[in-house]
Amino acid sequence: MCGIVGAVAQRNIVPILVEGLRRLEYRGYDSCGVAVLANGEPTRARSVSRVADLDQQVRETQLEGFTGIAHTRWATHGAPVTHNAHPIFSRDTIALVHNGIIENYESLREMLRGKGYEFVSQTDTEVIAHLIHQHYRGNLFDTVREITKLLHGAYAIAVFSKDEPNRVVGARQGSPLVVGIGAGENFLASDALALAGSTDRFIFLEEGDVVELSLEQVRVADREGRMVEREIRTVTTYGGAVELGPYRHFMQKEIFEQPRAISDTIPVTNTFEASLFGEKAEQVLPAIDSLLILACGTSYYSGLTAKYWVESIGGIPTQVEIASEYRYRDSVPNPKALVVVISQSGETADTLAALKHAQSLGHHHTLAICNVASSAMVRLTELTFLTHAGTEIGVASTKAFTTQLVALFVLAATLGKLRGRVDSSAEVSYLKQLRHLPAALNSVLALEPQIIAWAEDFSKKENALFLGRGLHYPIALEGALKLKEISYIHAEAYPAGELKHGPLALVTEAMPVVTVAPNDVLLEKLKSNMQEVRARGGELYVFADSDTHIVNESGIHVIRMPEHYGLLSPILHTVPLQLLAYHTAVARGTDVDKPRNLAKSVTVE
Repeated sequence: MCGIVGAVAQRNIVPILVEGLRRLEYRGYDSCGVAVLANGEPTRARSVSRVADLDQQVRETQLEGFTGIAHTRWATHGAPVTHNAHPIFSRDTIALVHNGIIENYESLREMLRGKGYEFVSQTDTEVIAHLIHQHYRGNLFDTVREITKLLHGAYAIAVFSKDEPNRVVGARQGSPLVVGIGAGENFLASDALALAGSTDRFIFLEEGDVVELSLEQVRVADREGRMVEREIRTVTTYGGAVELGPYRHFMQKEIFEQPRAISDTIPVTNTFEASLFGEKAEQVLPAIDSLLILACGTSYYSGLTAKYWVESIGGIPTQVEIASEYRYRDSVPNPKALVVVISQSGETADTLAALKHAQSLGHHHTLAICNVASSAMVRLTELTFLTHAGTEIGVASTKAFTTQLVALFVLAATLGKLRGRVDSSAEVSYLKQLRHLPAALNSVLALEPQIIAWAEDFSKKENALFLGRGLHYPIALEGALKLKEISYIHAEAYPAGELKHGPLALVTEAMPVVTVAPNDVLLEKLKSNMQEVRARGGELYVFADSDTHIVNESGIHVIRMPEHYGLLSPILHTVPLQLLAYHTAVARGTDVDKPRNLAKSVTVE
């Protein structure tokens, strides 16, 4: 979601700030801006276009400075217009950028208006800037420590004052913020990737931390106001990962990176070991009696798939909940359950809040499945399994999803082995299938030309229905989500057996029905459901395993999958659905990598 970059240096830092924003574009945004201390005065440039437009502005105005902050904003409070874009100023003295949502901003705004402050934006952020100005007594670090006690909600902020050159102060609560350590210069960002090329030494701030950056020093105070030393970590940020290369869009690139990403995620061991999930896993995993999976969006669908695997292979009852709903209902905690949280970024606000809520209820055993080793989620959980998808730029998740599925299958197989349900021959078979996955995925990717032909038909539609059964129902859900996210075609997914209980009323010749048809025990049932569609004049588009005996005929279009892949079939069937969504969006001319109204890392509730 929103991105922050800040710096203090002995050189012009505007190019660093703008390049940092460019590296954060993948997160999604509606506006962007940069502010520096220029000739002793806060000076800014803002745009409701792309970072490239902002870059042109700062070049034309020759904006330069040694102290500055920058921001990409995804609108929450106030429309995406220039006067709501960050950085936000207070009386031309304080410049501030903010990620998150201040829940008590209305009462703070009324209080500040009573003290003579004029509000020129509709943002909740402006109350923070004015609070800092109101409380400022010559020490910005102390002021921010004071006013954060008045803020309710989530925030990461970066701020500077005209009265303290070469100084930037940051604070975080519920939104990520990292410090980059340089030589005679220091940096602040919401994501280490923003600082690729400037430093590889980072401090990952803890909840409630306030930090002060100067040229030669970084000072951190914790939520209790105590000065603390935070660990400096060396992190390779893979700046080259944001290069598009020969692909038309990052989403296409990331679809084709899946064989490599999955290969990197598959454990190199020859056995399913509890230790794959962390040092404590050998004590934790044998003691649990159930799983509670918490996730949002695409990650939620990976959890739904995992339920089938964990209950079938591991024999362990599994519950999957949407993280944004879980903490707002009365639930019955089970201290012997393993709470599994799934997130690409590890900073998803709803999932983090659900995790903390589960822990507050007495759920002590927690596991994060995540793509970012330094994320808040990984730091909060007892156990961890890192996927190795690499940087994912496209807002619509692709390789993050399939690597999550691999991680969850490994978890199911490991739990099954610990409970004596996976013997040595089954273990060898599962490992062999996992290691063959990259080659099998390459065969699926070769279907792209056939899928492009389908996409031309889909691009003229405004509605679509996706069907799956059993293990493949969550994959149908994911396929529908991908289509609606990037092509803006209304798409819904159902278990095929539910057609006659309502969705069949929607089926006409204008409604394409995408069907995931593996050769499994539900195939004959699925064929009957397909006939229900044909009897109502619906057009079927079927991804069928080669031995299903489903053939092209009037009203039925078939693309044959290279092979049936058993329990791992959902991973293979995901990829053609990704390609269908991608090429449909291309044919419709939408902004594939940055779909409207969406953000990559959803760091607000």
